[in-house]
Amino acid sequence: MRSSYTCKQCLSLVKAARPQLRPSSVFRLPPRNISSPRQHSTKASTAQAQVQQPRRNLSTTASQRFLGLTKKAFQPYEYVDPEGITRTRVLADDDLFHSFTNSPIPEIRKRAAFIRQHAYCPHPDHAPTRPAHNPQDHEARKSPETGTTPRHVDFECPDCGVPVYCCEEHWADDYEAHLEVCDVIRQANEDDHDLRSGRFFKEFEFAQPQIEEILPNMTSWDTYMYTRDFDALNEDVEMRQATKLLTYPMTIASVINELSPYNIRKGGRMTPEGLKSFSALRHSLHPPRTGGGDVWNNARLAPPSVRLFILGARAESSLPRTTWMQMAFLFHRVQFSLHFIGPEAMANRGKEQIPERTPLNPYGAVIEDRISNAMKISTYTEYYETLHKANYFQPFDPYFDCFVCFHPGFGNPASMHEWEETLALLLETKCPVIATGYSPADVLQDVTHLQERYGNEMDILLEPGENRFRSLRWDLNDLDPHDITCSNWGLYAFRGKRYETTKKEEKEEVHSERTE
Repeated sequence: MRSSYTCKQCLSLVKAARPQLRPSSVFRLPPRNISSPRQHSTKASTAQAQVQQPRRNLSTTASQRFLGLTKKAFQPYEYVDPEGITRTRVLADDDLFHSFTNSPIPEIRKRAAFIRQHAYCPHPDHAPTRPAHNPQDHEARKSPETGTTPRHVDFECPDCGVPVYCCEEHWADDYEAHLEVCDVIRQANEDDHDLRSGRFFKEFEFAQPQIEEILPNMTSWDTYMYTRDFDALNEDVEMRQATKLLTYPMTIASVINELSPYNIRKGGRMTPEGLKSFSALRHSLHPPRTGGGDVWNNARLAPPSVRLFILGARAESSLPRTTWMQMAFLFHRVQFSLHFIGPEAMANRGKEQIPERTPLNPYGAVIEDRISNAMKISTYTEYYETLHKANYFQPFDPYFDCFVCFHPGFGNPASMHEWEETLALLLETKCPVIATGYSPADVLQDVTHLQERYGNEMDILLEPGENRFRSLRWDLNDLDPHDITCSNWGLYAFRGKRYETTKKEEKEEVHSERTE
């Protein structure tokens, strides 16, 4: 938000209060602690110098003293939320923007200290600290020959409140580059404070099951929540917090549902091979409404549960189970079996203990089978290739099985070696694999690696592109604050190539007639 977004009345007040300011002072600030040799070190001279050299407040929030308003300090108080739980409100709804260093939340102050210790200044005057991931990376602007010694960030931008540069001079000199992500960083700052403000999050009270005749519209978040009868989320911050959780189940549901917005039409991004694979899966997810019921006359055998294997599970395995039930509510008369697999699957589960490995439970699985009649969740703190080689889940059926990888990093140099053996086993199953990415560069890196390494062994089912049900909340990378990402930004799908055999027609033998 800059001058183009400010009303004329506010701009006139600013100009009247500080007529000596020039537009160039936005990018070039006067240096600090520079005194004239004629100036005496007295309190009066110091105060006079401060009056003669005013500084512009670059915050996007209008200054209270310009508007003639005085804001009282917020006093924390306790209240009882609608669920009967006593909470402490520490931040008001209109007071969510705070500097990370001076934040009233201790966790955010610790995060600011972590950023200062590990993040490097992105100014092009410094030497690079790592290889550039893409041309848009800030490290691509640095030169190893002419660059100076890298320095950690220490200066906080007054607009976004996050340490982003090593000093104020580098921040002012590189202000145009920082301006591209400044508003997004500020939004992430406010969302982090909102999560710890102590308010009651009504957006986490999700919708209840609906009758099968009410069809959901999965074109976007707004149409989905409207047709699923969610409570109205009138604030943008509420929408961002809700989609941060719902993006994981809804990303899967938006692909495998028969009302999926991804189709084979122009712009639908689904390939003919993808239509074949997901049609087989949808045949099991949407059984015909014939037979079944509560009477013996319509009795029929129940089909096997649809198995979803979430590989490399991290935060998604710790989501509230009511969040995953939102996916089950879209598929009536179908049972799901979710398998969270990965060494970090139990990282955020608190004091919950991993059971001992016994002959009946050889891999210490945590099984939750009382969530609902429609869903069963199992968690394995083991690598997938170990379970695959032990024939733990065999046989695989493309009509009932699907693999999901949230932000796997197939092409990331730091993690690609961990997926080398797993990807080969996934392609052998011939089951669809749904994968996501944090950003456009992350998706492009993974897809490029897959095509270069397994191009002749796999088929693309869903062309890579932006996910309609991505998280609307942006996240900061503490190792590089300018690296802005969001959960499940990109979406694509693939599977192992299926070689269809054709039967060769036998030619009729021509018998010569014998002549007598």
